[in-house]
Amino acid sequence: MANVVDLFFSLSISRQVTRVLLLISLAHTQNIVVFQPSYLTATGPAVTALLLGNTSDISLNLRRVSPSNTTGSIGPPSCVAEVTQWVLTREQVGKTAVRVQLTLEKNLRLCRQNETDTDCCPKPLCVLEALQVSACVGGTPQASLLIQAKIHALLVPANAGSDNKTVIPNQVYQPLGSCPCDLTFRACDVRCCCDKDCSIEDLKLFVSHCLPGPFGGQVSPTPDYQCSVQSSENSPDWFPFLCVNSWPENNPYLGLFYQGDTITPKPGPSFQQPVLSAPVPVNVYIQGSPIFTLNDQYFTIPQNVLGQCVNNAPVAFLENFNVKCVTLLRSCPTASPLRTLSTALGIKVKNGQGGDVAVEVIDEVAIDLTQFISSADAVTFSGERLVCENVTVALDYEFYWKGNGITSITLTRTVGTVTLNSSMALTTRYSAVFLNGEFIAQPNSGNPGYQVGRPVIAGIVDTLDNNTGSIQRTSINLWKPVGDGLCSTAEKKPVLYGENSTSGCLLPVSRQNLTQCNLVRETVSSLQAALITATYVAKRGNPDPLTMTDWVNISFVTLNSSTTTEDTTSSCYGIPSHQHIHVWSLITGIVGGLPQRDIRALQVSYSLFPWALDCGGGDVSPCLDPRETRLFPITSSVTFTDIPINTGPPKTRFQINFTEYDCNRNDVCWPELAFPITKYYTGETYSQSLAKGLILVFFFITASILGTPWRQIRQAWNCATH
Repeated sequence: MANVVDLFFSLSISRQVTRVLLLISLAHTQNIVVFQPSYLTATGPAVTALLLGNTSDISLNLRRVSPSNTTGSIGPPSCVAEVTQWVLTREQVGKTAVRVQLTLEKNLRLCRQNETDTDCCPKPLCVLEALQVSACVGGTPQASLLIQAKIHALLVPANAGSDNKTVIPNQVYQPLGSCPCDLTFRACDVRCCCDKDCSIEDLKLFVSHCLPGPFGGQVSPTPDYQCSVQSSENSPDWFPFLCVNSWPENNPYLGLFYQGDTITPKPGPSFQQPVLSAPVPVNVYIQGSPIFTLNDQYFTIPQNVLGQCVNNAPVAFLENFNVKCVTLLRSCPTASPLRTLSTALGIKVKNGQGGDVAVEVIDEVAIDLTQFISSADAVTFSGERLVCENVTVALDYEFYWKGNGITSITLTRTVGTVTLNSSMALTTRYSAVFLNGEFIAQPNSGNPGYQVGRPVIAGIVDTLDNNTGSIQRTSINLWKPVGDGLCSTAEKKPVLYGENSTSGCLLPVSRQNLTQCNLVRETVSSLQAALITATYVAKRGNPDPLTMTDWVNISFVTLNSSTTTEDTTSSCYGIPSHQHIHVWSLITGIVGGLPQRDIRALQVSYSLFPWALDCGGGDVSPCLDPRETRLFPITSSVTFTDIPINTGPPKTRFQINFTEYDCNRNDVCWPELAFPITKYYTGETYSQSLAKGLILVFFFITASILGTPWRQIRQAWNCATH
């Protein structure tokens, strides 16, 4: 039977599809137009149909129609349009098809009592009319569409503008769930006469069909002992003497559930875009607060948010950043941030002191764009090329601040000419630094000790500073390979406190390079040395650049230049291809529940490895061609070691050698014989442990009295008296 139903359904669908295809083919071959479908019933404010055929010179006209009183039929189509409450639109969806849509221009809200607004429905049946759409060519009707509109008014809540809170009444005076049929929040439920969201006009629609019983709101039925519930037919003879007369509001269920409250619901997860509140300008800037323009809008620069580049990200006061965004270009950019104007960038910004400062724009032209172009297609051109001039490739902001305000802002805009072949990946740079005089505001990595996950702060002696002994901050880095993984394109990432890490990059080396081993060793050493340019590391997360006691010297393990194996024409020995950073730290205290860690020592060591070409199998081309390269790894790693804290006093020789009474080294612990009756025992209550202990003491005394020693004492006493 199921197969027969499926076959019938498939045949029905096939017939409908075949019918539409035949109509399209017939309309196209005979140069006529038809509506599909030709009759519609509208129950909502929008209706759609298709006009098929040669629609190039077709005009659409809409009018209201009504059946004849004598024949009951509707007159022929007319090309004269009338003014209706509907809007007729058309959209070309193909060479021989037009989508025709009618939209109601009327509010379907039910009019309130004595309301003068005409844009509402005076009756529950809001729209009841017949419409005719005519397709005409030169004033001659070619096809018509008949629409029967029957639309009811929408039931909207009476308190739609109230706040999103649920008020639970006090259950001492009203039972919980006084209206169980109220199932829809802020909407009138049909036949639910106790729904507070239903207006008087809504209740008129179903006042005679209210839901009965507790579900309809009768949650406090009159008890059977009430004198008013018993009829004269069903009441027993004794009922008038035992029935009770009480107020209807008196209910035995009052106060059993809840005492009443106002509950504000918590918003749940949603895939919709959140509605952002309007920015609230601040009078004084503090670290982390957003910077505002003169018209009380966020001052924005493209930044990296959750791994994605956001063009309109607010700038935070005293928060430095340096990000790179990759954009795939297929045509010349026309909008910000890749296409910018000096007048648009030189806006006025609130300085946080009641005044404003203007952004000073300095333009630079980049001739060499290799650092911004990361696609090989953009370098090798073939075919038609597209030249894009004045493309913004970098925006570098410098904010000069003092106290809680901004004194000046300087923007260096770098533009260049980009040539497109088909498509290319353009890497743009956006940065912002805050300078107090000539010093860059750099965030700390803890206060006072280091916090896990924050960058390790390093330093070098500032030789340009007039004050001797000043330390300029820098960072200790590891390799961060990108793209092809080569060291020439690799970036650097700072070492984060408490996080062990290993990374590296690849260096292409040919057989010709291996004939100059000293040059290879120098190249690798310079690459590794570029990761760590500092000579000091900060002990704490908030070091003072003028206090040398806040810094520790970085120790470098001296490389042994002598090698036990001699270099050959295809191999080099003693290549410092691995750099290891070892950090020793100590927990010095706890502040605010967070342990404070200090760095006590940092050592940088190098591991020497041989580099040689393997010509035993596989790809032997590097061994045959002296210029053919093979990739060799260069790695860097970091390890953090916590120095253990020994707070206890040193053990004596007796404690070390005599272990009979040491509970940690023996199965029997005599010092803890009375442990169950001490306060440290938590297996049961103290009173129970004490009672059981006293019972054991009683049994011990009894056994002692009745045992052999006490009997011998009694015998000796008896002998002495006799």
